Amino acid sequence: MQIGCHVSISGSIDKAVDNAVERECSAFQIFTRNPRGWHAKELTKEDITNFKSKLKASKIDRFATCAHMPYLPNLATPKEDGFEKSVKTLISEVERCAQLGIPYLVTHLGSHLGTGDEAGIKKLVEGLTRAGQTKNDVMILLENTAGQKKFCWF
Repeated sequence: MQIGCHVSISGSIDKAVDNAVERECSAFQIFTRNPRGWHAKELTKEDITNFKSKLKASKIDRFATCAHMPYLPNLATPKEDGFEKSVKTLISEVERCAQLGIPYLVTHLGSHLGTGDEAGIKKLVEGLTRAGQTKNDVMILLENTAGQKKFCWF
């Protein structure tokens, strides 16, 4: 059994491994960037090397690591500018995970903003399909919202 928590990357992304080890985790989840904004600071070679080195030196299997999408993207939105920004962010996060060797990326389903489940699902599938065309081994995991009566959203 893997036991973990969401840990901070404050200071630098490799600090997440330190935080997980300090808490005696065998798994952990992170945001690879600020989750409350659209802008992401580029990962440097040093960031990537330090994260991978610390993870390898720890007892945490890389397959027990996961990243979470920022909060602002909405892959089900009918608003084209918001959708394009959301897909761009998803693709960027998939690429960041690939650089860090993180195999899983969690994303919320999003909100169709009143256009209906079918329209929202169509946009979500379109966004996930576009992100899935990047060359990497990152698996996107869909997170529904607690307390909902159906599998999907809104």
